[in-house]
Amino acid sequence: MSKPLALITGGASGIGLAFACRWIREGGRAALLDLRPDAVTSAVEQLGGPDVAVGRAADVSESASVEKAVQQIADSTGGAIDAVVNCAGIARPAMAASSTDSEWSGLVDIHLNGTMRVNRAAYPFLLESKRAAIVNLSSVAATSGMPGRSSYCAAKAGVEGLTKALAVEWAGDKIRVNAVAPGYVNSAMTAGLVAAGSLRLEPVLTRTPMSRLAEPEEISAAIFFLASQESSYITGQTLYVDGGMTVDGNWY
Repeated sequence: MSKPLALITGGASGIGLAFACRWIREGGRAALLDLRPDAVTSAVEQLGGPDVAVGRAADVSESASVEKAVQQIADSTGGAIDAVVNCAGIARPAMAASSTDSEWSGLVDIHLNGTMRVNRAAYPFLLESKRAAIVNLSSVAATSGMPGRSSYCAAKAGVEGLTKALAVEWAGDKIRVNAVAPGYVNSAMTAGLVAAGSLRLEPVLTRTPMSRLAEPEEISAAIFFLASQESSYITGQTLYVDGGMTVDGNWY
């Protein structure tokens, strides 16, 4: 039996790369899509080379780029895609009243529309799998009102809605669709926000009952569960992995 193949966007770093490591460790193959060609090459080498990992540069905000990359991946790996994990994303805080159309649509296009583009492009190849699963990346922002994050909150809420719709629409095709919603993660993206003065860690940690950031490997463990056969009767769900942030009632 061939090793199951996972297609991972944003796979050259952070949560995407952590998931690729876990997937390969559990006996699978990883196909990385990322905007940065050099990062893709480096990540493939880090994961163990072409026997277990391949990569393509792709821009999830462009349908043609996504479709070409997914087709190339399928052609080079045998056709079937067993799991799709949508981790591609950016962080560009902007206050709603002063934001521009390009600031708003650019972020929504990557997080929400990009997720749809990748899932749609992968669909024919998921049909070839006997264990097809999609895991989309949401966020605690999907259910929280965060100043300066209106486009991000809207996009992630959209991802959760898309997850439910695809779960129902593609259930007859035996494709499961779920989402994972991380809290704040110890990642380059978080570090960049802190360095830019767009995020203060102290209130984040105070608001998180477990009083720490998540490690990428902890998020990837949840993604792996939903992408694996261990969750074979779960679809249309969002699993929050946030250290208790979204359920904390200890504010009174």
